[in-house]
Amino acid sequence: MNIQTGTMAPALTSANPWTLVPSLGNLDAYISAVNHMPMLTLEQEQQYARQLKNDGDVDAAGKLVLSHLRLVVSIARQYLGYGLPHGDLIQEGNVGLMKAVKRFDPDQGVRMVSYAMHWIKAEIHEYILKNWRMVKVATTKSQRKLFFNLRSMKQGFKADAADGTHRDTLSEGEINSMAEQLNVKREEVIEMETRLSGGDVMLDPGPSEDGEDSYGPIAYLADTHQEPTAQLEARQRDALASDGISTALSELDPRSRRIVEERWLKVNDDGSGGMTLHELAADYGVSAERIRQIESAAMKKMKKALAYYA
Repeated sequence: MNIQTGTMAPALTSANPWTLVPSLGNLDAYISAVNHMPMLTLEQEQQYARQLKNDGDVDAAGKLVLSHLRLVVSIARQYLGYGLPHGDLIQEGNVGLMKAVKRFDPDQGVRMVSYAMHWIKAEIHEYILKNWRMVKVATTKSQRKLFFNLRSMKQGFKADAADGTHRDTLSEGEINSMAEQLNVKREEVIEMETRLSGGDVMLDPGPSEDGEDSYGPIAYLADTHQEPTAQLEARQRDALASDGISTALSELDPRSRRIVEERWLKVNDDGSGGMTLHELAADYGVSAERIRQIESAAMKKMKKALAYYA
């Protein structure tokens, strides 16, 4: 049926078969149109497939695609529970259908509809995994299998519960049963259930509605020690504490060096510092004020030497 004129839909003999499909501006109109696309007989399907395979006939490929668009709509409808737009699911499924048409071998003895289902579902699965959450929740074959089966199997366990109770978590028996049915490890079942029960959390929420900064995981996940500025500062402190101090002390005469070491660099076993001004004064036979003057002059000389490491 032609949607605009109310006449019967034309056979797939148009020079440009893609003109039979309306624009994607209206999803309902698109679905209605593809559901009215004429189906191909086995003979037509074989003919178009051979024309594509042997001659690279693009029009033949278009006719194969158009006649199976309703299959994509039907399959995409099965994945609406993941919260993604129906139109996007159909679009990704159409990509899978075109890949199937390109690789279809008419001599394999199977119908196009059976062959295309795998490719359509594969593209839709990949789209869901990439867009269901910000972070991809399933990467391995076992994880993908669990992602698309865990929720439905969990609902089945709830429906079969003899006591009529509804639990949000799986029991040990249900975990073991699910692992056995899907041929995966029970630890993988537990991990995937944990992933699906969580949600995306923004690392840095930014300012809230009242203008104040919101507290997010970035506040306690950030490792300031690995920041380039912190790394450079740490290296500078290490150089200053080792090579810098040694170089500065080498610039002093023996008496000034001992006074600085005793006053600032020496630590006793009990945690106390070195000698006091009066103890050093008595040791050298001078006044405490003289020891302070020598210490002050030594500090100025060391500061000048340490300027190279600043």
